[in-house]
Amino acid sequence: MPKICQALISVTDKNGLDRFARGLVTLGVRILSTGGTARYLKDHGIAVTDVSDYTGFPEMLDGRVKTLHPKIHGGLLGIRGNADHEAQMASHGIAAIDMVVVNLYPFVQTVAAPDCTLAHAIENIDIGGPAMLRSAAKNHAGVTVICDPGDYDAILNEMHQHAGSVHPQTNFKLAMKVFAQTAAYDAAISNWLSSLDEKQQPTQFPAVMTMQFHKRQEMRYGENPHQLAAFYEERPIIDMATVAQAKPLQGKELSFNNIHDANGAFELVKEFAQAAVVVVKHTNPCGVALDDDLLAAYCRARDTDPVSAFGGIIACNRPVTAPLAQEIAKTFVEAVIAPGFDAEARAILATKANLRLLETPPLGPTTMAKPPLYHPGFLDMKRVRGGVLLQEGDHHVLRREDLKIVTHRPPNEREFGDLLFAWTIAKHVKSNAIVYARNVTTVGVGAGQMSRVDASRIAVWKAREAQQTMKRQEDWLVGSVMASDAFFPFRDGIDAAAQAGASAVIQPGGSIRDQEVIDAANEAGMAMVFTGVRHFKH
Repeated sequence: MPKICQALISVTDKNGLDRFARGLVTLGVRILSTGGTARYLKDHGIAVTDVSDYTGFPEMLDGRVKTLHPKIHGGLLGIRGNADHEAQMASHGIAAIDMVVVNLYPFVQTVAAPDCTLAHAIENIDIGGPAMLRSAAKNHAGVTVICDPGDYDAILNEMHQHAGSVHPQTNFKLAMKVFAQTAAYDAAISNWLSSLDEKQQPTQFPAVMTMQFHKRQEMRYGENPHQLAAFYEERPIIDMATVAQAKPLQGKELSFNNIHDANGAFELVKEFAQAAVVVVKHTNPCGVALDDDLLAAYCRARDTDPVSAFGGIIACNRPVTAPLAQEIAKTFVEAVIAPGFDAEARAILATKANLRLLETPPLGPTTMAKPPLYHPGFLDMKRVRGGVLLQEGDHHVLRREDLKIVTHRPPNEREFGDLLFAWTIAKHVKSNAIVYARNVTTVGVGAGQMSRVDASRIAVWKAREAQQTMKRQEDWLVGSVMASDAFFPFRDGIDAAAQAGASAVIQPGGSIRDQEVIDAANEAGMAMVFTGVRHFKH
């Protein structure tokens, strides 16, 4: 392992740089640097040789040309131990550069700004940085290349342990990181530029979409034991709480189905500003409730369908406390995902050794501005054989003022709240979807049926089964509301809701038989509102 004698440093992110550079100097490393990085290091009392002095050629064209020079790339690409390469380098006065520390212009952050112009974006496309990274990574057998400030401490420690050298296997891992990073950087540029039309205005979708994912874990199997599977995290990481960013705290390794279900549960629970709990089984919510007391919300959500809740996934939009943990521990569940668990809750749930706990980053606002579509993180992707379908995520938020009252009787205040609650849940239930709710608690859910009336019947049947299982005296369906993810093509769904005891219905409307459906609601004395939007989830 050759000793590192000369390093070239040119970075945008200067986090930890002065400490790292001092560590290199202590180890006897000579530092070359450029522009702002050189000034930064000099200001911190670190000896630096300017690249322009080293190459004998000034920086020019507003800094666009400074490291694109044979003394730089020859020093990076020359193969150590190759007599012909070493002779050519010597004849041209090219010294080996043993380490490159480079991170790139912040293109993604630049184009994320709403006032970013094409000219500004173009100026933030790094040329010299990727070129140096790729040259060094290609020649990783003789060059250590660092593109991530998070690697500084580990590299310094390794150099101290090995007399100023870095192990070849470390160099190989660093090179792999470089090629992944430069690929992602080029993808971001391509995605953004190809989202512009001939007038340089954003379009709905890029002409070319390039995506990158990093493997988080390999799994024992996929949806079924005969299918191999792995879990990949999208990069660059989107700045929001997601299952992909959740940190496992305890329990068995997450399975393919665990992650899929946890994602469905967490994406639904994030919809609510009030404290909420969602219970999911096989990607469909089987119980949801809101309450200022998270424990009360959990009990009501679980009791919606206690049979399905067994072995399900629980999602909370508030940190889990000890009383809630004690109640969760009474039932077998596969996983709990939440933005935090207090110390006492952790201790209680630790008694369930196989229970998976997933802690997400803190939750932000429940609604967000329409995201840029060129960023893959905001797109919904469905793989088909030989291709992929891309669409906007279903981020539609329904407001009370958006509702169109179509029956003689308008909803009362409680019904309005329950209708919006049930509608939000229906958005996350596989179509055809029917949701009954009362007092911001699910009563019955019918999911994934080929006909809407069947989904209605199943939702009622599930409610009756839960009522019998929990030995409830009160019929929760009486005075409930019903939500449908799409319009009713016939009045039979409304007749079924009225017979079950529902007092109000929310649905998109838009059927050629809307009037027939409205008449059915009026005959039953029900209130009904149209949303004008649907929420198919296939």
